[in-house]
Amino acid sequence: MSVKSFFSVPDQSTLGSVALLALRLVVGVAFMMHGSGKIQNPFGWMGPDAETPAVFQFLAAFSEFGGGLAFILGLLTPLAALGVLSTMVVAVYTHVVKMGDPFVGKAELPSVYLCIAFVLATVGPGLLSLDRKIFGPRR
Repeated sequence: MSVKSFFSVPDQSTLGSVALLALRLVVGVAFMMHGSGKIQNPFGWMGPDAETPAVFQFLAAFSEFGGGLAFILGLLTPLAALGVLSTMVVAVYTHVVKMGDPFVGKAELPSVYLCIAFVLATVGPGLLSLDRKIFGPRR
């Protein structure tokens, strides 16, 4: 599989593409806001006593901030979605398994974000995206 075919965008309806654009914009802004504080100290945003290694803190910060920007632009969407999806899997696991938090209140939002990242990874960013402009239609 070539890079171009990986990032190319399948044909979709105009209405579906507008819906994907709205989803990307809202979720992209939310992720940039979630990641903005983390990206300012990407290797130590969890604090000096964190059990999570610095490299994983960096990956989470970059996935949230950079993934949010990528969603807004519709640029490298499958790659951004993979980063966000991975980060949200860890967040859901942490809340549900490690901390035993209830779904509503703690695990709900990362679960929703996980599903949105899955949709963008599989369906693509829609026709109204830089991926479509740069990489063209999926054949």
